[in-house]
Amino acid sequence: MLRHSLSLCIVVIACVSSFAADPVSHVYKKVADRELTLNTFNPPDWKAADQRPAIVFFHGGGWVGGSPKQFLKHCEYLASRGMVAIEADYRHIAKGDKGPPVDCVHDAKSAMRWVRGHAKELGIDPNRIAAGGGSAGGHLAAFVGMVDGLDDPADDLNVSAKANALALFNSVFDNGPYQGWGRERVGDRFKEFSPAHNISKDDPPAIIFLGTQDKLIPVSVVERFKANMEKAGLRCEAKFYEGQGHGFFNPGKGGTDEYFYQTLLETDKFLTSLGWLKGEPTLKKP
Repeated sequence: MLRHSLSLCIVVIACVSSFAADPVSHVYKKVADRELTLNTFNPPDWKAADQRPAIVFFHGGGWVGGSPKQFLKHCEYLASRGMVAIEADYRHIAKGDKGPPVDCVHDAKSAMRWVRGHAKELGIDPNRIAAGGGSAGGHLAAFVGMVDGLDDPADDLNVSAKANALALFNSVFDNGPYQGWGRERVGDRFKEFSPAHNISKDDPPAIIFLGTQDKLIPVSVVERFKANMEKAGLRCEAKFYEGQGHGFFNPGKGGTDEYFYQTLLETDKFLTSLGWLKGEPTLKKP
């Protein structure tokens, strides 16, 4: 059984890697002596004159760690489908800091503004830029799609940071006092940070993925979020995966790529339904 699982994992990753293109690194922001970068993955037939849809991924890690490489395979595949896919680096909360993720949200908005502000040279349609992310990175993705304010003072506020669609992988989008995550950091300022408390009619369509055994994000939080989105007249899809825990969507999680494939296929279908991708998904389960 173990040998079979390892073989499946190797075949799956090899299949996705066949779509790989060398990413192009861009510095989107400098803070003191640190350069924050975006890695862009272009489709095989990409040209700067294109106006392609794009997606910016923010990695998870509780706002205190993690790596942009979390969404490497997602970027490679979506680039193969015709999108410009982007990994975003951002500052983490410093060790010992008990406060809210101010630097994280500043950087997420700066990254979105840089991408939109450089859409012409990136071959991107500035009106079709999605944000995606997992866990705390999913919070950043939802934040740039739904929450006004908390902009980096150095940003050009004439450029919108707002995402046009959201792909949320067990995302922390509720920081409130009832079942929210991260409340100990944001405290009474939760309305400034919590996407679930900032739903408005101009928010983008969203798809959410959650395992039913996620110990950080209860199913009821997603159900409540979905209901409130729909009440505001917004499109919100929620996909639940029986018996799965936090981070279940990552490649190789639990020795299998089953849920990585399922969630990525659903992401493809969601983006296709928006008219951002064309044709049938090309990702095939071995």
